[in-house]
Amino acid sequence: MIRIANGQGFWGDWLEAPVRLVEQGPLDFLVLDYLAEITMSILQKQKEADPKLGYARDFPPLLARIERLLKERDVKVIANAGGVNPVACAQEVRRVAPSLKVAVVLGDDVFARLDDFLGAGHQMKNMDTGEPLSSIRDRILSANAYRRRCRNRRPLHRHRPFARSHGPPLRLEGG
Repeated sequence: MIRIANGQGFWGDWLEAPVRLVEQGPLDFLVLDYLAEITMSILQKQKEADPKLGYARDFPPLLARIERLLKERDVKVIANAGGVNPVACAQEVRRVAPSLKVAVVLGDDVFARLDDFLGAGHQMKNMDTGEPLSSIRDRILSANAYRRRCRNRRPLHRHRPFARSHGPPLRLEGG
């Protein structure tokens, strides 16, 4: 049996929840979900102002707080707290919780490639209105490709939860 607990539902959710889950429950994986469309736009603006930002800044101190319990109980954490700057988030986690192993998944941020896509003739039309992306390009703050489904997924107990997928949809956020 694999025991999975979700300790966050959005950035700003109650920080005591993941702490209590690790303290009180037997679990193998703690999942923390920080991101929504508006959050990605906020994080992108933060990163533009300071290249060291762009992630959920309450995440590293949370891991520092529960670092000892995570190690003692062999609890793995899966989170998307890195936002638009997962490398900076990982660096900060490594700084404040040095005994934890940290991995980063990259590749979903396609913001810097939007103009290349448009230049190559991809209109990227709005699904509801049919309006091409080019008509609102100047208002786009963040663009991320997401995988719809995974094939050949390995079980979580092997600690390799990601695999190949098809047709990445694109999520755009503007201000």
